[in-house]
Amino acid sequence: MYRIKAWICYLFSFNLAYFIDTFRQLVRPTIMGETASPDPERAEEIKLLANEAFKAHKYSQAIDLYTQAIELNGSNAVYWANRAFAHTKLEEYGSAIQDATKAIEIDPKYSKGYYRRGAAYLAMGKFKEALKDFQQVKKICPNDPDAKKKLKECEKAVQKLKFEEAIAVHDAERRSIADSIDFHTIDVEPTYAGARIEGEVVTLEFVKNMIDDFRNQKCLHKRYAYQIILQTMQMLRALPSLVDINVTDGKHFTVCGDVHGQFYDLLNIFELNGLPSEDNPYLFNGDFVDRGSFSLEVILTLFAFKCMSPSAIYLARGNHESKNMNKIYGFEGEVKSKLSDTFVELFAEVFCCLPLAHVINNKVFVVHGGLFSVDGVKLSDIRSIDRFCEPPEEGLMCELLWSDPQPYPGRGPSKRGVGLAFGGDVTKRFLLENNLDLVVRSHEVKDDGYEIEHDGKLITVFSAPNYCDQMGNKGAFIRFKAPELKPNITSFTAVPHPNVKPMAYASNFLQMFS
Repeated sequence: MYRIKAWICYLFSFNLAYFIDTFRQLVRPTIMGETASPDPERAEEIKLLANEAFKAHKYSQAIDLYTQAIELNGSNAVYWANRAFAHTKLEEYGSAIQDATKAIEIDPKYSKGYYRRGAAYLAMGKFKEALKDFQQVKKICPNDPDAKKKLKECEKAVQKLKFEEAIAVHDAERRSIADSIDFHTIDVEPTYAGARIEGEVVTLEFVKNMIDDFRNQKCLHKRYAYQIILQTMQMLRALPSLVDINVTDGKHFTVCGDVHGQFYDLLNIFELNGLPSEDNPYLFNGDFVDRGSFSLEVILTLFAFKCMSPSAIYLARGNHESKNMNKIYGFEGEVKSKLSDTFVELFAEVFCCLPLAHVINNKVFVVHGGLFSVDGVKLSDIRSIDRFCEPPEEGLMCELLWSDPQPYPGRGPSKRGVGLAFGGDVTKRFLLENNLDLVVRSHEVKDDGYEIEHDGKLITVFSAPNYCDQMGNKGAFIRFKAPELKPNITSFTAVPHPNVKPMAYASNFLQMFS
């Protein structure tokens, strides 16, 4: 019933979104004082400005400029392909595919159109679709060595996918890797000089020692890594999919957004706002891992604090806490490099135990992505989601992890190609129907580390400054004090880290397109 209702709403809202978007495109030139008639020379001047913005990593500005060029000369395939590339840099893969497809429609022999679309498909894990595009690139440019190389990598990825599908075990038949591990039986070598857990209890002293080791790029012994992960998993399993958090009057609570493996920036948050404790609790709102090359250090630190004091830190699932994302964006490769293949499987199980959303004092709804394709979703519906699985490609769980706000009313297609975009009216109805005051979500890079939208009813918080060492954004966190729970937002800049580039452990084919 939910899917039927959602589909009907999607059809209506997408048509509405299309109408609004078309209207905006028609009136925009007039608003900006530009003529709506074709002007190829002016379009080319704007394209050059867009290229400069792109080179300066100002991708949103580049998209706006390419859009202006398209409005003045929409028959130029280059403008569409360039805008697709800028969308890819902002992880807006759905929009990138749409733009690249338009470039191909304009010029079926324009190789960069297929190239950009193939790259976007790869970033989404759609390897078979990507392969078709790179085969077309090779056909158009048969002697291009770069095209040959990328096609070969894409073919490898598809073959690997087919092999994994062939040997895959059905979920009902799969045995839990966690049930097969007993960390007590793992010996710690006398030569190991790192942090140690004495007995069953993870102490603050251990966590501090572990952080110091990580800061100096030292590894944690596998025994203690297993212990932290397994103890965290046991706690997470017992939680509902929607967790209620109670902050007593006079006390405060901090919400952080995406960290994405930026361990040294995580430590800076703790420098600015204090370590997690019962008197200084945190919620980390998903996307702890991937892209940044210190993801293992981030996740073990957060898990260790959870073991030390469950009420000191809360953890929500993000769209990157999934097998598919981890395989593409680096976490799987990092874990294999620093620990072992067994830990890859174990983390996949733990991620499936993470709650999907939190509510603070029955007032503030905190979720990684956003809201839903249909009205009428109650908190009880979220609480009853069976989350112990890999994220599906539709439904409530998918939308909680993937959706984004949009500036105009209604609902529309997602710029990411997964989930949907929702307007301020959707936010207000959800809050009203559930007697809530505010939505806090993450999932998107913001220049100041945060953005307040939907008439103050929705805040995006993102805690990975200078994302991927190239975006130049600030990070932020939000501190709430009870009983008012007014958001007090702190922005901060990136701190230095060792000379290990982001995506160092990502899949070879993805690194080739970064």
